[in-house]
Amino acid sequence: METNCEGCAGCCVDWRALADHPAPDRTGRRDPLDETYDLVPLTRDEVAAFVDDGLGDALVPRLFAPAEGDDAVAVDGHDLAAIDGRPVFIVGLRKPPKAVAPLDAAPRWLPTCVFLDPDTLQCRIHGSERYPQTCAAYPGHNLRLDRETECERVEAAFGGDRLVDAVVPEDLPPPRFGPTALGSTVFAHPDPGALEGTVARLAAAGRRAGAGSVPGGDSETPPATAADRATLVGAAVGSRPLSLSVNRDRMAEARAAVESADSWVGRALEEWTERAAAAGGVGAPADDPGTLAREVEDRRGAPGTPGW
Repeated sequence: METNCEGCAGCCVDWRALADHPAPDRTGRRDPLDETYDLVPLTRDEVAAFVDDGLGDALVPRLFAPAEGDDAVAVDGHDLAAIDGRPVFIVGLRKPPKAVAPLDAAPRWLPTCVFLDPDTLQCRIHGSERYPQTCAAYPGHNLRLDRETECERVEAAFGGDRLVDAVVPEDLPPPRFGPTALGSTVFAHPDPGALEGTVARLAAAGRRAGAGSVPGGDSETPPATAADRATLVGAAVGSRPLSLSVNRDRMAEARAAVESADSWVGRALEEWTERAAAAGGVGAPADDPGTLAREVEDRRGAPGTPGW
């Protein structure tokens, strides 16, 4: 498998505001409550490692509406996909708006992975122990399942060659979803009642962060809090593979760690969001990404990029 990622970052950026005929968002059978594009699902062990490293403020949970035939539970007026009455969710990496210029476009404010350097369009944790397996394997699973890759979507919108070959790697790890996903990639919160208020705020935050919206814009629903994210992320860390069982002590410890996290990621994310809102929101023109990356991320101790 060979790809041409130079100047692209199509996997890491919601680039649809740049296209005349943007590709629709990809969803499975269950619609997410948020509008984050290309959310990277993390395993329980990956989530726990981020939390242990003090990077819990880089994580965000995703809840789903039920598909036909699904068990469901209602919280805050939202019907949520559930297993045995417990809301199911995944955990991914947050995507604040950053000033980026992918695909030879002029700089714009676009939802971008927390770990993407806006200047080099490279991942700040590439090759490290924290680099998610989903990212490392992409787009191998798409090719194996004969599903369109982000490379091909970018080609269709902008031209050029991004997916240079379509050979599935022999060492491709197993897919993240399937019969063994419960407790490993797909989690179930043990107490739906504890999510009252949290679900409404997470859903509203996800809508505000979608393409074409103004981050931090007015809403009748208050912004999602670190405690909202921590409630679900903690349950993911406390989960046991192949089971609905959750270790309550581990869940509580992880929840506290996420709620108190104060890394360079979280502090930079707050400033990116404030600057994007002041500039006009997602899709608005932006200043030089390199200058802003140094001001917002580098000065806070963000790691460098591979520099290919």
